[in-house]
Amino acid sequence: MDAVFSISLPRQAYTVSVVRDVLSTLLRRAGLCRDCTDDVVLATSEACANAIEHAGSAHDYRVEADLDADLCELRISHNGGVPASAALPRRFSQGHVPLPRLSAESGRGIFLMRCLMDEVAFRATPRSTVLLRKHLASCDRHGGPGGAPAPKHDFARL
Repeated sequence: MDAVFSISLPRQAYTVSVVRDVLSTLLRRAGLCRDCTDDVVLATSEACANAIEHAGSAHDYRVEADLDADLCELRISHNGGVPASAALPRRFSQGHVPLPRLSAESGRGIFLMRCLMDEVAFRATPRSTVLLRKHLASCDRHGGPGGAPAPKHDFARL
C-alpha cells in the first residue's frame, strides 16, 4: 500500500475538522467519487470523535491512512485506556451493535462506521485502535473522459 498520510493530533474537538479536510482532499485527488469519499470521511470523523472523548489519559491521537487501487484503510489510535478495554473488541466486533435510545445525544458512531465501511475492527493493545477498511470498486473511482478510469496519482506529490 502507498501510505497516504499519518498525523498525530491533540485531543481537541477542532482537530476532527482538520482530519476531515486532509482526508477528503487526498481521497478526491486519488479519484474516489464524492459519495465514497463522504462515507470514508464520516466514518473516520466518528472514530476521531470517539478517540477524543474516550481516550482516557492520552494527550493526543493518531490517524493513519493507506490507499491503493483496491483498498482504503484507516487506523485511528491513542495510548489512553478505554472503558472496559477487555470487553471492547468483543462488544463491538459482533455483527449487532447496540443502538442508543432515540433521545440519547450520542452513541451512534460505531453503528455509522459499520454502515459506511466494509470492515470495522477494534484493538485494545498495544494502542487502542479503530481499523476502518473500504474495498474500492469501479463505482468508487471517477471515470475520465469517455468513461476511462481516472489517472493514477503520485501520492508523494499531493
